[in-house]
Amino acid sequence: MRAIKKLNSKLALLTILATSLVSFVPMGFAKDVTPTQAWQMIDQQALVIDVRTAEEFNEGHIEGAVNIPFEQIVAGVAKLGLKNDDSIVLYCRSGRRSGIADDALTQAGFSNTANAGGVDGLIQSKP
Repeated sequence: MRAIKKLNSKLALLTILATSLVSFVPMGFAKDVTPTQAWQMIDQQALVIDVRTAEEFNEGHIEGAVNIPFEQIVAGVAKLGLKNDDSIVLYCRSGRRSGIADDALTQAGFSNTANAGGVDGLIQSKP
C-alpha cells in the first residue's frame, strides 16, 4: 500500500512538471505553405518579407515585399514594430532560408508566419 502511495505521489509530481513545461512552448508554429496559400495570405494583407540578400532582392522581388536578410529576421521584424500575431509571408530563392527565418520568428513568439518557398514559384503562381 505504501509503495502505491509513493508511486502515485511521483506520478502526480511528474504530471505537474509536464503541465508546467507546456506553458514554455510557443503556441504558434512555423509552416510551409503552397504558393496559392501564400497569395491568399498576401491578399488578406500579410506582410511579405524577402529574406534573400540585398543584391538578390535588387535583381527582382515580389511587389510590395520588404527585404530583411534571413540572418537578421528577428531584429528586422522588431524594427518594423510588428506584433506577434501579425500575418507574415516569407520567401527566398528556394525556400531554405525562408524556412530558417520562419523557424526563428516562431521561436521568437510570432504565431502567424508562413514559408512560401522560392520566389520563382511564387511569381509564376500569382493569380
